[in-house]
Amino acid sequence: MDYPGNLFVVAAPSGAGKSSLVKALMEVDSHVQPSVSHTTRAPRGQEKHGREYFFVSETEFDAMVQADAFVEWAHVHNHRYGTSKKAIEERMSQGADVILEIDFQGALQIKQVFANAVTIFILPPSWDELRSRLERRGEDASEVIEVRLHNAALEMAQVSQFDFVIINELFDRAVFDLKSIVHAQRLKYLAQRRARAETFKALHIS
Repeated sequence: MDYPGNLFVVAAPSGAGKSSLVKALMEVDSHVQPSVSHTTRAPRGQEKHGREYFFVSETEFDAMVQADAFVEWAHVHNHRYGTSKKAIEERMSQGADVILEIDFQGALQIKQVFANAVTIFILPPSWDELRSRLERRGEDASEVIEVRLHNAALEMAQVSQFDFVIINELFDRAVFDLKSIVHAQRLKYLAQRRARAETFKALHIS
């Protein structure tokens, strides 16, 4: 089904700057809204149901899996996280552009469900810089960083399956590149026809 809104799916190895780029985009483009995932973990700090996540029980999550309600779901750190097809559809049907941060496997799964989804992969400028960013975060022990780098090699090997690639060397330039992709997608023929259906009808363009 076609929706007036677009779906942008962003993937990257840990440390490439995906979350920072998406946050910067949403700060300057209010039309872009995040996809809110379901999770079985408890809220943290000031998190609210329906804003950061939809917090559900294990039983509720199981029921959604059985009902095929997720376009993708996974176990992460002893909890489950899932992307609801209905939640994405509702936002796009209202004309919003939805952006989703996810791993590359989930991104490719979503592309199978939403054929018009625009997939974007964020690359670091070099291995040394990726390692440096992971170390500067100060969140992981050295052995965990090695695992993340190993996983990054596997993830980056899939980059050819994505529509767009951004190399996050200079942050401001990478934000500009991400904004450019979003803007260009909105101007594509099919996207314009979905978003401005009344204009096309008034101009007698079928």
